[in-house]
Amino acid sequence: MRHTRIAAALVALAIVLGGLRPAAAQVLINGAGATFPYPLYSKWFDVYTKVNTAVRFNYQSIGSGGGIKQLLARTVDFGASDAPMNDAQLAKAPEPILHFPTVLGAVVLTYNVPGVTTALHLTGPVIADIYLGKISKWNDPAIAKLNPAVTLPDQGIVVCHRSDGSGTSYIFTDYLSKVSEDWNKEPGKATSVKWPIGLGGKGNEGVTALVQQTPGSIGYVELIYAINNKLPYATLQNHDGAWVEASLAGVTAAAAADAAQIPADFRVSITDAPGKDSYPLSSFTYLLVFPKQTDATKGKALVGFLRWMLTDGQQYAAPLQYAPLPSALVGRENAQIGKIVLPGG
Repeated sequence: MRHTRIAAALVALAIVLGGLRPAAAQVLINGAGATFPYPLYSKWFDVYTKVNTAVRFNYQSIGSGGGIKQLLARTVDFGASDAPMNDAQLAKAPEPILHFPTVLGAVVLTYNVPGVTTALHLTGPVIADIYLGKISKWNDPAIAKLNPAVTLPDQGIVVCHRSDGSGTSYIFTDYLSKVSEDWNKEPGKATSVKWPIGLGGKGNEGVTALVQQTPGSIGYVELIYAINNKLPYATLQNHDGAWVEASLAGVTAAAAADAAQIPADFRVSITDAPGKDSYPLSSFTYLLVFPKQTDATKGKALVGFLRWMLTDGQQYAAPLQYAPLPSALVGRENAQIGKIVLPGG
């Protein structure tokens, strides 16, 4: 007993002197949603747990549609989506939902065409006709006219698309709705549409795998997935008629072109943006948060992460092929964080 009391006294003395400190209780923040920014979010979550060792993240990369559903059901602390929530979705929420743009990214058309390793040139209307099933062969005159120096095979095109509710699909179909009247009429734009033809893959990972494994295929994925898997991707004709490759500069140019049009709630589309340097399949991606937090500890931790993400976190975007946020937007988002209310606050 005497030894036990001595040991307890020594531990207490060590704590007082700073030699030992009680372990801080860890906070687990749960999120779900977009696969588009998942490579960057994984990096952020890993780095931030070293910035704030009391915080851990559990993120399910299940697609934007799933992230929105889980947020509305309050089974996660934040949702993630590449598509801003529409009015119908927001009407289902018990209170307004705050949209926080995190970075910008590019969607690319990647393909697996035997004998073709160069960057094919494609226009919006041609892409729409491929996905509508109107252009079904790689050597179709419409594709051949855009690529006179390329020997295109007499091979059927296998269209690949997302099978899950997806912000990447929203970006893609939003663009097609702007450049093709036929696409705008049907199927239109949404995180999930009735695809006229094609094979479905789950997540950017699933579509990437389909393209890799299927000769003659074409699919749309976030830029980093094509780069990491060494897949070719198309050069696109933009709103002003210029041919542009997917790049951080092209994404930044698209955001700058529409900067004045970004509304107070940050729900905006920047696909098919004007400007000779603008890449046409560019988009913000968002974290979605309820302003009234139900758990003070989690809410405080989430606020801390959001402020870090908007500042120090932006340096990790470019190495993973995402464009950092414009500085003017960061200031507006920091102000919006003030709308998050903690219990007892």
